Amino acid sequence: MKINLLAIPTILSSLLSISAFPASATEIRCGWLHNPTPANWYLTDKDGQWTIGVQGGYQASGIDNIPQMNEKEYVKTNVGSYGYGCACLEVTVDRNKQRITLINGGEQLPLKNLQGRSKITKKLELTVCSEDFSLQIFRTKFRTTN
Repeated sequence: MKINLLAIPTILSSLLSISAFPASATEIRCGWLHNPTPANWYLTDKDGQWTIGVQGGYQASGIDNIPQMNEKEYVKTNVGSYGYGCACLEVTVDRNKQRITLINGGEQLPLKNLQGRSKITKKLELTVCSEDFSLQIFRTKFRTTN
């Protein structure tokens, strides 16, 4: 088999550009949706904290698609409507920057799903919100297979 040595740099360059820009795919992420202060939004799930928006800086496309949070299913942590709740979001992410780049939609999950687990630590509460049962609730409600 004859290899064209002049083609090697082109092939290597193509491979490097492919790995530098991973393909974007929509995925469902479930976890704690935080809005601690104006224009600051984060989703914390089993893979860590994902930046959605930073006041005066980065804002994900489709940020208006964040579900309206029901105050009865939301933990207030600051003056006004700031706090966190459990939610599943349909998103596209940038794994290298650990941020959400596009929000297609989502759904808040009831805190009552966490009742009976109130004596656990905050770290375990994160696990409870983002573990598979949250995704199963979301899938059942919306009949999705993602």
